Amino acid sequence: MMTQNPSLDLVEFIETQILPQYTQFDKAHNMEHVTRVIRSSLDLARKTGADMNMTYAIAAYHDLGLSGPRAIHHLTSGKILIADARLKRWFTSDQLKMMKEAVEDHRASASRAPRSIYGKIVAEADRDMNPETVIRRTIQYGLANYPQLDKEGHWQRFMQHMDEKYSVNGYIRLWIQGSENERKLNELRKLIAEPKEMRLFFDKIFTEETA
Repeated sequence: MMTQNPSLDLVEFIETQILPQYTQFDKAHNMEHVTRVIRSSLDLARKTGADMNMTYAIAAYHDLGLSGPRAIHHLTSGKILIADARLKRWFTSDQLKMMKEAVEDHRASASRAPRSIYGKIVAEADRDMNPETVIRRTIQYGLANYPQLDKEGHWQRFMQHMDEKYSVNGYIRLWIQGSENERKLNELRKLIAEPKEMRLFFDKIFTEETA
């Protein structure tokens, strides 16, 4: 019978040695984010029958590459995972290779499907499609990385990002059909198609984030 939770010694290692690294990243990729991705990944692993230890470690390592250039953070994260010899305590070489590939495949802008169920799980878990969460994280990222912009500048950047990533013509792809994310993405797309309604959401959350 497959275990429904990752092993306690792996959890202790991850929680003490890996997760604290997320405190150095921006608000959109902090401890709250990685904790949510881990929780969502484990839920999907239970539904799909995936290995819990592999799923847990992949989710924990998926954004560590943000310590370097954001554009290649998914590749850097994979390198960090495969280079961490401590993981050999729990995983075989073949498992670690698959885990590295899953981390590399989690990025939303990837043009191809993830190479394994593990890549699909972390990619899906990384995409919290709750409209308010997406809007808040996008605003947080803009404030952290474009401090020179005024409010209208942030609004323009925000809407450009929404259109490029989340609209019906956007690049985001969901890999597990019938997921909760699919329903939430449709809600977000309705908002994107109604800029006046979206502006109300933007103004409210922008005010909260800059208070």
